[in-house]
Amino acid sequence: MKITDLRTTAVSLPLAEPLGNATATIHEFSCLVVDLITDEGLRGENLIFTIRPEQLKLLDAMVHVLRDAVIGRDPDDTGAFWADAWRRINFIGFTGVSIMGISAIDGAMWDMKGRRADLSISRLLGRCREHIPAYASGGLWLTQDIPSLVRQAEGFVAQGFKAMKLRLAGKIEIDIPRVKAVRTAIGGDIALMVDANQVLSADEAIKLGHALAPYDIAWFEEPVPAHALEDSAKVAKALKMPIASGENEYTRYGFRRMIETGAASILMPDLQRVGGVTEFARVGALAASFDLPISSHLFPEMSLQLLAHVPTAHSLEYLEWFAPLYEEKIELRNGEAVVPDRPGWGIALDRSAIDRYVI
Repeated sequence: MKITDLRTTAVSLPLAEPLGNATATIHEFSCLVVDLITDEGLRGENLIFTIRPEQLKLLDAMVHVLRDAVIGRDPDDTGAFWADAWRRINFIGFTGVSIMGISAIDGAMWDMKGRRADLSISRLLGRCREHIPAYASGGLWLTQDIPSLVRQAEGFVAQGFKAMKLRLAGKIEIDIPRVKAVRTAIGGDIALMVDANQVLSADEAIKLGHALAPYDIAWFEEPVPAHALEDSAKVAKALKMPIASGENEYTRYGFRRMIETGAASILMPDLQRVGGVTEFARVGALAASFDLPISSHLFPEMSLQLLAHVPTAHSLEYLEWFAPLYEEKIELRNGEAVVPDRPGWGIALDRSAIDRYVI
């Protein structure tokens, strides 16, 4: 069996209401569906995205730049594809869109491997668990006022979530009343994470972190710019609460630098940026060697399979951004996501939905 075709489909997924964090207000997601086809008709699929529509053509172009690295390969040869693609991107660099292109194809290959073997990706990799704690991340935005935050936080608790994440503005006078209101609404038994989306300096983050301390924060996410690892380490050393980061890191080399500098105590690889299934699993092994917990970033339908494999998996970032594009929904039980055992990703893209949202 050989891979004989690579196809991409651009879709635009509008949002019912805009989402706002400290860096952007998002009105739609521009997604790229990636399909690999074999000479025997077997298909493997994957999904990548951007919040800026004009960048979708760039993602699409990068995937097709790597076409020759996958056409003609056996679907099981994910390692060989990854190594070949890594060599091919040498001149344009080992971060950014080049890695996203590798991720797109790598994930489709792994889905195809699973379908070929009639196994989920987590079974192929070696599953450690059947359930992953999930935290509600699809709300508590800066575009919401305090009464809206409280209603939504109470709703998350009613749905069974044991953890949720609140976005910060990076200003004490704005953030503390919002954090206090949510903490009061959900009580002390629910984990509350906060995310500053990289808008603070180290000194500002430390000051805000001390102000947040009375509210039992489960983690302080990306308090400083993602590239400023030494600043993140400075914040981590000054505060008692865990620092979570990694969604903007690329490959195992980026995470090795994070670990070496002490930039975070909870690592957050993003499937699209880290390098796909192959590299996520490598980062998982790296984290496990330091006993560092891993939480996923976005792509919950797919990240669930990887977290089921990683020994130090902490939690799944649960949001329903891409849910309209899938045939099935993630099953939640008492605040935990059930790892599906269907072949490949375990949750398949809905082709009628793809047609509905196609650009």
